[in-house]
Amino acid sequence: MRINPQLLEKIKESLSSVLPITAIVLALSITIVPLTPGALVLFLFGSLMLIVGVGVFTLGVDMSMTPMGSGIGIYMSRARHMAIPLAVAFVLGVLITVAEPDLTVLAEQVPAIPNQVLIFTVAAGVGLFLVVALLRILLKVPLSRLLVGFYLAAFSLALFAPKDFIPVSFDSGGVTTGPITVPFIMALGVGMASVRSDKNSTSDSFGLVALCSIGPILSVLVLGICFAPDSASYIPAALPDIATTRDAAREFAAAAPAYAREVAGAMVPICAMFLLFQLITRRFKRTQLLRIVSGLVYTYVGLVMFLTGVNVGFMPAGQLIGATIATGERPLLLIPIGMLMGYFIVAAEPAVHVLIKQVEEVSMGSISQSAMRRGLSIGVAVSIGIAMLRVLTGISILWFLIPGYAISLALTFFVPQLFTGVAFDAGGVASGPMTATFLLPFAMGACEAVGGNLMTDAFGLVALVAMTPLVTIQVLGLAGRVRRKLASDALRAELMRVKDCVLYYD
Repeated sequence: MRINPQLLEKIKESLSSVLPITAIVLALSITIVPLTPGALVLFLFGSLMLIVGVGVFTLGVDMSMTPMGSGIGIYMSRARHMAIPLAVAFVLGVLITVAEPDLTVLAEQVPAIPNQVLIFTVAAGVGLFLVVALLRILLKVPLSRLLVGFYLAAFSLALFAPKDFIPVSFDSGGVTTGPITVPFIMALGVGMASVRSDKNSTSDSFGLVALCSIGPILSVLVLGICFAPDSASYIPAALPDIATTRDAAREFAAAAPAYAREVAGAMVPICAMFLLFQLITRRFKRTQLLRIVSGLVYTYVGLVMFLTGVNVGFMPAGQLIGATIATGERPLLLIPIGMLMGYFIVAAEPAVHVLIKQVEEVSMGSISQSAMRRGLSIGVAVSIGIAMLRVLTGISILWFLIPGYAISLALTFFVPQLFTGVAFDAGGVASGPMTATFLLPFAMGACEAVGGNLMTDAFGLVALVAMTPLVTIQVLGLAGRVRRKLASDALRAELMRVKDCVLYYD
């Protein structure tokens, strides 16, 4: 049977992304962090599922989510009366957020607030800010103004929220922009902006993920103030007893049905909305529909494999490695090792592949995939280093979030709008399932080992991962602007010199 060449290409890309973090864990397991055979086998099985899952998922997104979101966005932007499209956007934002698997994990870690109350509060925040994001595109409002205003509101609310609840509130902005919602929302923005022909239409197509990440932060902070929870708990991942490779396979087989149901729940609302859209508009032809349906199947299978691999294989390994290093002779090694893992692990996030590809296409190559990868990797490495420093010292997360966002928001007034939208979208995309299921348990294991406060010292890692790419990618844009200005000045000076020479000889 001949394998789809596009699928093979996607799996090769996935292999190059997952291989570095696998190599790092293997190196650690034979040097400073010896793993039990069971933990190592689970990790290797998880890596294999990750490689295949990410490859299948990214192919499915290209075939389904991107054309679906783009088509709906184009139709909404051409509607005569915007009330109905905006109402649809709110409902769509709520539905896909309620079904996001990472949000359920966050809700279970905050027992002081009922799960459904927290989930629907976050979903309402995403739905509301998806409407705000679409209005921004239609009304041509600069993204930087909205970002400054909403983040000022978030930090003002944080002054009144319970101390233990602030990291969870900022983490909620990262977990809601998951691997299903990000491709759809980004394509929706591209579709909305594509019908415009002005010079800012390209840059305005980005920023939806950025604004949809702010909504949960604000709504969860308000919820924390209203409920005033005294504490929240974290249940660490248990390492199963693995004696043989057959036992490891059974662990994955036992976990797969639960993740299959979660992913189905996440995709059914999107599919239902698309079906309703197609019945009303008849926008897509038969061949396009068949391709979209096939893509949805690929997306589903790939995401089930990915989530099963990272939750069963990566989460226990991350927790064990963090605890072992923290209790070793040199606990400060948490910082460089965490930074090294953060640099490479962001490349394995499913939605990152979608973002960097779409950025290169929309920017017509001015922002290359390699530059995006490098900017994201540097940003995540810095954020994990800060997170490990917090685990060891207990420094409040606000000492890093406030200056970090102040710098990133100040840069929005000096860099091209395209880079601002891309940077803030990248923050939401970088803090995906790989962060929640490997790096967060890594921090949790270390924090528990040193006797720290899990809710104040370990939580907040997702928020830091979402913050630092804002600075690094905008600095990339600022450097590009400076280089272009210097080149332009040099060309102008050369032309003036040539002109003077001509006048002299004349």
